[in-house]
Amino acid sequence: MIRAATVKDVAEIRAMIRELAEYERAVEQALATEEQLREALFGEHPAAFALIAEDDDSGDVVGYALWFPRFSTWTGARGMHLEDLYVRPDARGGGHGKALLASLAAVCLRNGYERFEWWVLAWNEPTIDFYKSLGVELLDEWTVCRLSGEPLSDLAARAPGADSPSLAP
Repeated sequence: MIRAATVKDVAEIRAMIRELAEYERAVEQALATEEQLREALFGEHPAAFALIAEDDDSGDVVGYALWFPRFSTWTGARGMHLEDLYVRPDARGGGHGKALLASLAAVCLRNGYERFEWWVLAWNEPTIDFYKSLGVELLDEWTVCRLSGEPLSDLAARAPGADSPSLAP
């Protein structure tokens, strides 16, 4: 069963984020607190949305997908960025990941989103094979860029009028 996450799912989502981070060998980077997730998902201006996968027999939460809208200047349309897709190891192979992705694809079509995009780690062959089985196009010519921490602060300090409220969203 796939359903929209509720505020009652925040602790479980945080636990699965940490499980995913552990699988991706980066648990020290999974710093989001329950309070931050509650605000991001259910605050006055949500930054992201989540779906929950439950086991049909037990009702246990076995996975989640966390996504947010994005915009393409090339198509002039919104799309979806999937930040996390995770199914707990003991539930893998049960169709939960495919059901989460299919539900997200339905959200895309319902909202007129023209693209559904996400990243996958290059070493994660089982997941890459799963995505390929769904017809996913892997865009090898693009490289993800990230600026955070001190380099982000250093660059921001160079912005003309960085303290100006006119730069705020």
